[in-house]
Amino acid sequence: MKKLCALMLTLLLCGGLLPAQAVGPAVDAKAVALMEKSTGELLYEENAHEALEPASVTKVMTMLLIMEALEEGSITKETMVPVSATAAGMGGSQVYMKEGEEFSVHDMLKAIAVASGNDACVAMAEYLAGSEASFVEKMNARAKDLGMKDTVFHNCTGLPADGHVSSAYDIALMSRELIAKYPDIRTYTTIWMDTLRDGAFQLANTNKLIRFYDSATGLKTGSTDGALFCVSATAEKEGMELIAVVLGSPTSADRFETAKALLNYGFAGYALVTAAPSEPLSPIPVTLGTADSVQPVLSESSQMLLSKADAAKVSTTLALSDTLQAPVAQGQQIGSLTVLVDGKEKQTIPLIAQEAVPRLTLWEIYQSMLSCLFCGT
Repeated sequence: MKKLCALMLTLLLCGGLLPAQAVGPAVDAKAVALMEKSTGELLYEENAHEALEPASVTKVMTMLLIMEALEEGSITKETMVPVSATAAGMGGSQVYMKEGEEFSVHDMLKAIAVASGNDACVAMAEYLAGSEASFVEKMNARAKDLGMKDTVFHNCTGLPADGHVSSAYDIALMSRELIAKYPDIRTYTTIWMDTLRDGAFQLANTNKLIRFYDSATGLKTGSTDGALFCVSATAEKEGMELIAVVLGSPTSADRFETAKALLNYGFAGYALVTAAPSEPLSPIPVTLGTADSVQPVLSESSQMLLSKADAAKVSTTLALSDTLQAPVAQGQQIGSLTVLVDGKEKQTIPLIAQEAVPRLTLWEIYQSMLSCLFCGT
């Protein structure tokens, strides 16, 4: 019996009978980052700020600038883009565009997102900025705007160039910007097989997760001798979209397995939770106003990223004014919603007036008093 007790004590001390602790995902890469789209929170990272060659994952920024040009109206998806001799001669990943050919922006995006066409990237860069060099200036300016401190672009393709570097974290930032602001990019990044030139040229997605990982939404692969194998992989489940960036995997299979491990880790352990008052918010009475009440609303999203263990421990407390005196400005704070997780304050969200309520004029007050006087008789 003593031997049995001693053995059990040893196992407990060694952790043998204790619940398994959560461990990070198995990764085989120089650097990784896992980010949630809505909040921008980093769920996991290894060497996330190490400046490394990004290869064709660079094209995430190229696609972002194209989508911004579409939004601005400087181009449409039907705009025809000519192919220069420079674009046609890019080499590397390409869709074999010929000098003098023209392709629609729609087909250019398809060539970039699906086949990683360097020729399509340069043709678009020249069309939008006059030259690839000018377009790269825009890429670097946009990177600075996004807070991408580890990144310097020297081309729009990701072809090897001295000093052309980024980091897993920076790539997650620009990937987030692309998928959050332009969800229509999925039209292209989720294509598995397609064609160009009226069916004459076959396209196959370089991102195998699109075919072999449920809920994959994109985004971009890359590989060169120096960068090894890279990917910015996006996927969505239960309303939460994750970005898994993998840089410097030794093989193509390793980058996809690492990306899957990161995504699985995120989906298994975290959830987006929307905190809300336990009951619908009632209008607040307003005195001396042109309206009798004003509706309180949340001033911002109450979505939070929580571990799944904490997601069931969310509660809220409400603080609201009993009455208000006009004038009440639209957007004026009139209360607050405090969100607690396991009894501890997580965040406080202001409650604001949904609409303005001007103050009654003296004449309007007088008329109102007269109306009440006659109503009373």
